[in-house]
Amino acid sequence: QVQLVESGGGLIQAGGSLRLSCAASGRTFSSYAMGWFRQAPGKEREFVAAISWSGGSTTYADSVKGRFTISRDVAKNTVYLQMNSLKPEDTAVYYCAAERGGTGSRWNKAYDYWGQGTQVTVSS
Repeated sequence: QVQLVESGGGLIQAGGSLRLSCAASGRTFSSYAMGWFRQAPGKEREFVAAISWSGGSTTYADSVKGRFTISRDVAKNTVYLQMNSLKPEDTAVYYCAAERGGTGSRWNKAYDYWGQGTQVTVSS
């Protein structure tokens, strides 16, 4: 069992930066690939970024590539999403998710555990 708690969301002006954190419980955190997804009002949940269990492989949605960076600190059981050059279209609830034994899928149904989400609002 893995429990995930996101933090770091908020209101930010376009062009600004935020760093989201996802703290995981459970001693097997290092064996999970981790992903970030987001869901805007009236839209489906979409993939943002993922990182393999080793941290050696990362994947990004085209819409955030070059602006967002996913990383993990195994010692702290935490995964991060550094978001730079934010745009109003990045406004959404951001969720982190854990994929047991995976490499970081773009498919949300591949993930076994989800956090409660954190709101990111980017004003123009």
